[in-house]
Amino acid sequence: MSTIELLRREWTAFRRPGRLIALVAAALAVIAPGLLLTLDNHASCPGPCPATPVAGDGSVVSDTFWFLHRDLGREGSITVRMTSMTGTITYPPPRHDRIVSGLVPWAKAGIIVKDGMRQGSRYAALMMTGSHGVRFQHDYRNDVAGDVSARSPRWLRLSRSGDTITGFESADGRRWHTVASATLDGLPDTVQVGLFAASPGDLTLRGAIAEVRFTQAVGVFDNVTVEGGATGTWDSDPVGEMNHTDWEKYHNASGAVVKDGVITISGTGDIGPLGEEGTPGVDSLLTGLPVALIIMVVVAARHGTRAAASRRSVVARALVVAGAGFATGLVAVGTVLAAGLARLGGNGVVVASLPVPTGARVILGLAAVLALCAVVAYGLGVSLRRRWSAVLVGVTLVALPCAVTALPLLPDAVSDWLLRLTPAAGFAVKQTLVEYPQVTAHYAASAGYFPLPWWAGLTVLCAYAVLSLLIAVGRGQPEKTDWR
Repeated sequence: MSTIELLRREWTAFRRPGRLIALVAAALAVIAPGLLLTLDNHASCPGPCPATPVAGDGSVVSDTFWFLHRDLGREGSITVRMTSMTGTITYPPPRHDRIVSGLVPWAKAGIIVKDGMRQGSRYAALMMTGSHGVRFQHDYRNDVAGDVSARSPRWLRLSRSGDTITGFESADGRRWHTVASATLDGLPDTVQVGLFAASPGDLTLRGAIAEVRFTQAVGVFDNVTVEGGATGTWDSDPVGEMNHTDWEKYHNASGAVVKDGVITISGTGDIGPLGEEGTPGVDSLLTGLPVALIIMVVVAARHGTRAAASRRSVVARALVVAGAGFATGLVAVGTVLAAGLARLGGNGVVVASLPVPTGARVILGLAAVLALCAVVAYGLGVSLRRRWSAVLVGVTLVALPCAVTALPLLPDAVSDWLLRLTPAAGFAVKQTLVEYPQVTAHYAASAGYFPLPWWAGLTVLCAYAVLSLLIAVGRGQPEKTDWR
């Protein structure tokens, strides 16, 4: 019998009504929860909704800080001496019952050149940070270290020459060291230059649950000089919203105070590549994926316990099962992502951007993951020969790690190892979030981060599938015509 005829025969044997219904149920388990999420997810606020910061590339970013600013032309510079940097952290661990003085590691205060006051506009900034010394950052994702051991007082300078912004630092105001330069293509003739302060939330973990608390940074400056191409007067404004918390209302409002040549800037928020408020994305639309995986594992494991077959038939059945899993995943994931993201956008909800190559990788990758997981489960069925034993082992090995690591049920270290060593590692293909050193966040599987890159996770799953299939082939009956 030719290979094509063998595959056709095994497909005919596989496509029983019960199995086809199960595959449809698996697809609906992915599609239905994802689309139901979009029905009640609308942008709604008591008043006008604040704009979500979106950078020029369409990505959602953090862009909230207090800004004392004035105009700067195409050639010019700002020089300041930062004399001190202090801050406040509300309700830190371990008791969560005190307000203390202190700075979170990526609190920042310094000088910045920005393309206007719109959140998400291009910028370059030179700053002191809470624990990482002097940094030059631009356009949200880019971070260059200066003197990481620097402490106040510190001299800072930003110069502009056309579209090029260069940052300098100095311990004494005489000997200057170049930190970095950035070219911000398309800057207008007039930009905003000035002093700023920001402080992201204090991240702590209660078990595997992330909690973020309000913080504030205060930078004190003197010897402020703006040279070349600068016009107008100083203005003091927030970029983004602040002064809503009780601390700001009753203790120290964010803002700028100028007295006797000394400028004090108080601010909260952050300037960086991740929005502080989570935005719906790929993970939020794929909550039904563990259920679909369980259904697929049960179908494949039960199919593997059919009557003993030749080795060629074992391989043919595995290919049929893999094809069914791939088709199910392709339809389910492709439908829910395309329809769900479009629906959220239509509801006025800002969603995390999904470039076409990344979207294709997620859809095709998850379809391949379902196919490979089905092969693993099928191989278990052939090897164990007992229907419910194969189902139990398959669900425990393949589906359970995927389900428990998607929720904050286990310590992060345990989840990380499960996603390195079990077939669930393959689900790294759906990661669309990026870990940034300059952003403090909960980088855990329950928050959408995987310990392995997508290709490495897929390699781990492929190894399980190959091993499972080899063992299953070894249990098959030999025949003279094998592998023709």
